[in-house]
Amino acid sequence: MPPPPFTLPDASARPPGPFSLRTYLWIVFALSWPPQIAYALWANDPTSGYLLSSLSMVMVTVGTFIAGRWVFRDGFKNMGWRWGKPRHYGAVFALALFIFGAPVLIENLLGLHSLPETFSVGALLGSFLTSFLLTLFPSFGEEFGWRAYLLPRLAQRHSPRKALLIHAFIWWAWHIPALVKIGWQVQGGQGSPWLSVAVTLLVSLLPAMMNAVLFAYVWAASGSLAVASVYHSAYDEVRDALDRGIGFGPLVSIWEMAATLLFGAALLWKADWSRLLQRSW
Repeated sequence: MPPPPFTLPDASARPPGPFSLRTYLWIVFALSWPPQIAYALWANDPTSGYLLSSLSMVMVTVGTFIAGRWVFRDGFKNMGWRWGKPRHYGAVFALALFIFGAPVLIENLLGLHSLPETFSVGALLGSFLTSFLLTLFPSFGEEFGWRAYLLPRLAQRHSPRKALLIHAFIWWAWHIPALVKIGWQVQGGQGSPWLSVAVTLLVSLLPAMMNAVLFAYVWAASGSLAVASVYHSAYDEVRDALDRGIGFGPLVSIWEMAATLLFGAALLWKADWSRLLQRSW
């Protein structure tokens, strides 16, 4: 009898391997940090900035897929593969408008900042819709990795709130190249740039972590990666469209940091996070 044909083993048929946070982060950071570092060093125009930052976000998905499919082989079930409800979408758009639109409105009403002569509502909406649609897929990339895949696995090993804080710190740390760029630009030739970078990193830590908790709540409460991705894109592009079309005065950054810090802290303390365990594989 001829020998049976040679076939490769089916990786999906093997039992899942134990999840390793260190291995996961090595994979994801190795793939997603190079374009983010390139963004920090060389993105001096909107097009290159968008392409490099978006590539970094998408590579979070690529790294997560590699980890879930071939390294840990634990799959992608129960990650929020549903559309969510209309009220979820309305809520996330309202939240993005509150965080960025409310302080812009207050600044203009109080005379702290004035509308540019070329301001147009139609141009502002067009700018937002274009950038919002372009950012949806990169936003999915981050939510797929940090919230839908990583967070439930951390919740299997820690209490839900500890898992949230670990995931939030990782999310902040992942943004370090971009934060270094921001700190360097804020310095503006006055004093030590590295001191400005250090202050930026320190000041951003808690607000960014609580913002990650807020993002996590959107995903967990809606049970939908689609809703979480829409919120991520709306958060980024409401901010950017308003900055391009109107400009930000001194209140916006203070309001944004305070709002995300307070909302995130309140949710971390009061929300029912047991659903994280229900969403794990």
